[in-house]
Amino acid sequence: MDKKTEEKHCIIVADDDTDDQFMLKEAFSSLNFDREICSVENGEELLDFLNKKGKYNVASLPIPKLILLDLNMPKIDGRQCLRMIKANKEFSKIPIIIFSTSNNPEDISQSYELGANSYIIKPYSYNELVEIIDIIKKYWFSIVKTP
Repeated sequence: MDKKTEEKHCIIVADDDTDDQFMLKEAFSSLNFDREICSVENGEELLDFLNKKGKYNVASLPIPKLILLDLNMPKIDGRQCLRMIKANKEFSKIPIIIFSTSNNPEDISQSYELGANSYIIKPYSYNELVEIIDIIKKYWFSIVKTP
């Protein structure tokens, strides 16, 4: 088996709300998503995960294929994190979906200026969440080709 077929891939959920993390994992699971869902609670942990630092210094860590990023997190917020990821040549091609409660036009505009691939306002119901995750799953893992 070559190295490519041995690599594990994941989606990273970067959100300080553990209930939101749980609901996202459940939504992916309900759709029989076959990739690992990794959770981090702030931008600092997300950057550590990407750089395999601290508690994420593990050789077998899955490779992120998509990041769902909340804007308002402690330590390093989503905006700073987005800026840093998109400025890093190694990580800049990872698609990032801002997944936030903010419907502020400035947040939306700034997110796209910083390199976000999509901006989704968190839904109010679990059923809506599953519908959105189904669209994300189909779009990013069946339709779009990524490096």
